[in-house]
Amino acid sequence: MRWLAEVNVRLRPGIADPEGQTIAGGLRALGFEVADVRAGKLLRVTFEAVDRERAESAVAQMCSRLLANPVMETADWELSADEPAAVGIES
Repeated sequence: MRWLAEVNVRLRPGIADPEGQTIAGGLRALGFEVADVRAGKLLRVTFEAVDRERAESAVAQMCSRLLANPVMETADWELSADEPAAVGIES
């Protein structure tokens, strides 16, 4: 079965975020009153696994081994069955 994981990786609280500071400065320069900006990343990973339990385990391993640095970042995800788009001619 094919799965889609949307993985959100964020810096842990207390870790400096120069990208977020730069974005906040840009927003302020444009006239937006923002208190703080924290940057992160969203990763969409499509992969095969026989069931939800194995898919969850696979995503957890992906995060701990490559997608997030556990010292500086946290990762959470949403997992769903990935339905391929129907290809055909509409009538």
